[in-house]
Amino acid sequence: MKEKIVIYQVFTRLFGANSKAPVQWGDAKTNGCGKMGDFTLKALEEIKALGATHIWYTGVIAHATQTDYSAYGIPKDHPAVVKGKAGSPYAIKDYYDIDPDLATNVDKRMNEFENLVKRTHKAGLKMIIDFVPNHVARQYHSICKPEGVRDLGEDDNQDMNFSPTNNFYYLSGQPFTPSFSLNDADGNAYTENPAKATGNDQFTCSPDSNDWYETVKLNYGVDYVGGRVKHFDPVPDTWKKMAEILQFWASKGVDGFRCDMAEMVPCEFWHWAIPQVKAPHPDIKFIAEVYNPNEYRNYLHNGGFDYLYDKVGLYDTLRIVSNGASASSITYCWQSVDDIHDHMLNFLENHDEQRIASPYFCNNAKFGRPALIVSSLMHENPVMIYFGQELGEAGQDNEGFSGEDGRTTIFDYWTVQSIRRWRNNGKFDGTLLTEDEKALRAYYQTVLTLCNKEAAIREGLFYDIMYANYENPDMDTNRQYAFLRKAGKSLVLVVANFDHNDVHTKIRIPADAFTILGIPTDKGMMKVKDLLTGKTEEQILAPDGLIETDIEGSSGKVLKFKL
Repeated sequence: MKEKIVIYQVFTRLFGANSKAPVQWGDAKTNGCGKMGDFTLKALEEIKALGATHIWYTGVIAHATQTDYSAYGIPKDHPAVVKGKAGSPYAIKDYYDIDPDLATNVDKRMNEFENLVKRTHKAGLKMIIDFVPNHVARQYHSICKPEGVRDLGEDDNQDMNFSPTNNFYYLSGQPFTPSFSLNDADGNAYTENPAKATGNDQFTCSPDSNDWYETVKLNYGVDYVGGRVKHFDPVPDTWKKMAEILQFWASKGVDGFRCDMAEMVPCEFWHWAIPQVKAPHPDIKFIAEVYNPNEYRNYLHNGGFDYLYDKVGLYDTLRIVSNGASASSITYCWQSVDDIHDHMLNFLENHDEQRIASPYFCNNAKFGRPALIVSSLMHENPVMIYFGQELGEAGQDNEGFSGEDGRTTIFDYWTVQSIRRWRNNGKFDGTLLTEDEKALRAYYQTVLTLCNKEAAIREGLFYDIMYANYENPDMDTNRQYAFLRKAGKSLVLVVANFDHNDVHTKIRIPADAFTILGIPTDKGMMKVKDLLTGKTEEQILAPDGLIETDIEGSSGKVLKFKL
């Protein structure tokens, strides 16, 4: 049976954190830190029951941190080039190691990861981890690389700003002199000479505090300073090293990679590397963080990716529609990627974006429900939610480096209180949740489980009926968005109501839909079920006929017709 992918992204360090009153800028000892062991079989089964098919563990590979693990043979990182006490999970310090923060027994951290893979699969979930190919921590050094593997930069000629055989880009004769202090609390300075190019393509020795200053750019054979000339023959050394890293983690049993800032790495690398990984692991999935629509088809057809973020299309549109823009603009989103729609990953939250319930987005988690309906039920392509989204987490803590910005921190030791209460020390019994949180989670569970429970949603045809309702005085196409899904003898009418108020509407089902979807025209009065509430109502399904119904504010209806 075909599966519609539903990804539950979780920030691994924060999931099991239990402090009721974490302290701003608190360290690991003060604020505590979640562990891989917090993902018990019970926890994973609860995530599976929410409707998830995959879980993306964000931040499991070892990254730069201000926490001292030198007692375990792990080199210390200078705090001047670490963001936050805990550090960014996208400043990888050892591609072959598990982050020690996540281990109950630091010396056994890889064993704990391997057990997490087994538990995840036992719970019926598939496992995704990050692959961060564009940049690494400034003090990258692998202590866990397999025998015979050369470290990144180990054989570089640092006198050359660019060489296709180098792993990094250098600024020869120029020390690293950013616009901020490089001293630690004791006055000891971080030094780097020659300076390396910074991760966000800053080929300067003086990045500022808004740059990705904690990272250095990897060299895939593109001479950015010398006219962006590509040196791909012979195969660059960095390509070989990164392919070995992908193979290493694929051999651990992970089921997919979410590839950070994939479009900052040459598409030619992906074309070369992905087939190598898929040869022994044909079912493994590659998800690209790509934001340029002009590159979508390149990274799919030439790069070999399975899925791409639908950020600048559907996400951005649903965000403004949720705040008053016309719902009819959603039609353009799917039309612009119709030829590749089954490769687009839909989402409303992730670690980079502001929470729906924050004042920067909807200011109320309930107002995000119609966008959830559209994002989840529109096509057969994957959908993703971010941990706490299903509880209305607002992300309004001032954690430290992250600050109060409507996002859940990725830099600090902290506790996500909605998740802490949902976990309830591993009981997952809901007793600590508010009534609103319980109701919202139940709503998410209903919508997300429909993704694979209903064949019409999981793999059915899609038909947008907005065009037939623009002249319909009984439907507000600025506030309601409607479409059909059909598989076999099951027809589903999905209507999302972005109005905060309850509405009474009449939705026209165009005659062309009957022809194109193969809907019988002789059914007459039918009893139909709203899959969101379980309630039934009577409707007449006829070409150019009207479906008259009441819809709750900031919600929708999913009416199932048995043909």
